[in-house]
This record gives sequence, C-alpha cells and structure tokens, in this order.
Amino acid sequence: MKVFLSGSIRGGRQNLPVYQQMVQIVENQGHDVASLHVADPHVEENEAGMSDSEIYERDMHILDGCDCMVAEVSLASTGVGYEVCSALNLGIPVQCVYREGSTVSAMLLGNTNHLILLDEYRDEKELESLISSFLDFVSGEDLQP
Repeated sequence: MKVFLSGSIRGGRQNLPVYQQMVQIVENQGHDVASLHVADPHVEENEAGMSDSEIYERDMHILDGCDCMVAEVSLASTGVGYEVCSALNLGIPVQCVYREGSTVSAMLLGNTNHLILLDEYRDEKELESLISSFLDFVSGEDLQP
C-alpha cells in the first residue's frame, strides 16, 4: 500500500524526528511512503531549486497515486491542511495525528467527513499503535476473521 506522509515543511521543521519515526512505522508494516521528502532533513535545500508550482505538481501527483494519508498536524501548516483537504476530495482516507496538548485547527477537529480520523498521542509508542491500527484498517487486515 502507498502512504502519503504529510508534515510541515515551511511552517516549521520542529517535528522532523516525528516524521522520521512515522516513516519507520509505515515501512515496518510493509507499506511504502510515497512522500519521503517530508522526513528528509535537507528537504528545504533540495526544494530550493524548484518553483512553487513544481513542488505543488509533484506533491499532488504523488498524493493522487496513494491509498491513504497520515498527516502530523501538531504544527499549523497551510500546506498540510491543503493536502488533507485534497486527499479527502480524492476519496483518500486520512489519519491526522497530533501531540497531546497541541492546538489543532477546528477545520480538522470539526470535520465530519467519514474518511478522516483524528488521533491524539502522548508518546512514540502510542503514535506507533495509532498509525499501525489505521494502516491495518485501510488495508483491510483488521477485517479478517
């Protein structure tokens, strides 16, 4: 299964270690992260030679080929919010995870779309459990007898 990982880039890179952990969680379950650039510590340098429209086109093309999205939404990010909305409009299931105590947008918390799931986590172990459960659900593995 292809997973689109979404996390803040221009809105702040404070959660880079969390994004890297999320990549490991997804890959350890045997799935592919289609947007590895989000967890790359050099993403801003690598994207410096790209135009804004090239970045947009790349990300929307990647998203369109994914089975689901996992978005870290603890930091306010216009780009992450745009990607979440785009995924929902494409019919792609989305899990938004956020650190306990974070101020998360009401546009996410109040969204009643059946394809979005919002999960608060306290630590790395809980984050792993939440993402693993979501991926099992999306892939249908938790539906087996």
